[in-house]
Amino acid sequence: MFAVTATSFDADNPLNGLTAGERPDPRAPDGWATVTVRAAALNHHDLWSLRGVGLREEQLPMILGCDAAGVDEDGNEVIVHAVIGDPDRGDGDETLDPKRTLLSERHDGTFAEKVVVPRRNLVPKPEGLSFEEAACLPTAWLTAYRMLFEKAELRPGGSVLVQGAGGGVSSAAIALGAAAGFRVFATSRSEAKRKRALELGADAVFEPGARLPERVDAVIETVGEATWSHSLKSLRPGGRIVVSGATSGQVPPAELNRVFFLQLSVVGSTMGTRAQLERLARFLVKTGVRPHIDRVLPLSRAGEGFAAMHGGDLFGKIVFTP
Repeated sequence: MFAVTATSFDADNPLNGLTAGERPDPRAPDGWATVTVRAAALNHHDLWSLRGVGLREEQLPMILGCDAAGVDEDGNEVIVHAVIGDPDRGDGDETLDPKRTLLSERHDGTFAEKVVVPRRNLVPKPEGLSFEEAACLPTAWLTAYRMLFEKAELRPGGSVLVQGAGGGVSSAAIALGAAAGFRVFATSRSEAKRKRALELGADAVFEPGARLPERVDAVIETVGEATWSHSLKSLRPGGRIVVSGATSGQVPPAELNRVFFLQLSVVGSTMGTRAQLERLARFLVKTGVRPHIDRVLPLSRAGEGFAAMHGGDLFGKIVFTP
């Protein structure tokens, strides 16, 4: 089968380790299912893998990709949940399983014509979602869903700041927050991306670091060092930052005096559960919200998509079709 793999690591030029070509068809062990991939979505996780984060040399070559939608052996249209873990080891939450992993970390990923996953990782794809739309959900959209509706503890009519409006998680958070009736503010260095954030439903957009018209209940933070101080200063007393990434750096000044004096909360969030993925899909069908897809490329041109993400030249999701 045709697949896109990581064959070497390069921290400075991650695309150097990207290889496309034939790989052996996967075999599903007992309790696992084979999915014929119809669409797969690109994430920053895939670039980090090419830098050697989360992978070891002896695991190469590794088929990349966390997200996919396709058809199982019985002809069912499904969405693939990317978290491989045991809910029992995580007190009912597979993302808290100490041994949990994502597709393309220990097991080959979704940038291929076929992928094998535990059968419990298959979520029915609603008829109202295309394969391309459904493929966007398991990582970025599920992460945003959990951040907004579980970790941020936002109430109806609440307010939220989304930092870095162009990324997959950020654009998903804008669209989901607007659909839920939150007041959504967003930032981006790019005027074009700020305009697109308004089109997704943001109430107002700003350059990074700009003073907001009001302090917000929560901040969706995926940028890290470059926006951390602004995120803290933008919160009302008792507000919370929910963090799921740090693309600009992971060691910002903590500003602990601000955190304790204003009784702020800093909450980490990673991915989401299978049950949350199923609810997310139903939420999109009910509300009519759909992932913003920057471009759809054949898997044979995956390198173009990786280059666009590496250069920041995108808004929303890049999707590959085998």
